[in-house]
Amino acid sequence: MTDKKMLLAIFPDVNPAAVGIKTLRELGIQDDHVDVISGLPITEAMMGRKKHPSHVPTIAFGGAVVGFVLGGLLAFWTPISYPINVGGQPIISGPPSVVVLFELTMLGMLLSTFVGVFLDSKFPNYEPKEYVTEVSDGKIALLIDCLGDDEDKIISALTNVGAESVRQAEAHQL
Repeated sequence: MTDKKMLLAIFPDVNPAAVGIKTLRELGIQDDHVDVISGLPITEAMMGRKKHPSHVPTIAFGGAVVGFVLGGLLAFWTPISYPINVGGQPIISGPPSVVVLFELTMLGMLLSTFVGVFLDSKFPNYEPKEYVTEVSDGKIALLIDCLGDDEDKIISALTNVGAESVRQAEAHQL
C-alpha cells in the first residue's frame, strides 16, 4: 500500500496556477484533493473549477418567510386580540400593517443571511489551516493530496507548466 503525501506547489500568478489545476485533472487528481491558497480573492471560474453551491439564498428566503409570518402575527393578530376602538378608525389599518410586514420580512431575511453566510463558510472552523509564507508575497499555492507513487510525475508536470517550486508540505512554526 502506498502512503499519502501532501505536495505544495507555488505559482507566480493565477494563470499558471489554473493551468496547473488543469494538468492535475489530466493526471487523474480530482478537484477535492486540490486546495488553492491565495492572499487574494480568486473565484472558481478563474481557476477553471466548477462553482461551489451556496445555500445562502435558500436560507435567506426561509428567513424572509419567517419574518413575514411574524410580521403578519404582529400586524393582524395583535390588534384583533387586543382591540382598541379609536374614533371610528378600523382595528387593522393598511399602511401601518404594510410597514410592519415589510420591516419584519427584511429583518428576518437580514438575520438569516448573516447566519447563512457563517454556516456556508464553515465559520468558526477550529481545524488547523495551512499557511504558506509565499502567499503573503502575492503568489498562489496549490496544496495537493496525492499518493506517494504519483509524486514524481506531479512534480515534473507542475514544474513544466510554470510552478516556481513543488515540494512536500511541512508544518512550520509561526
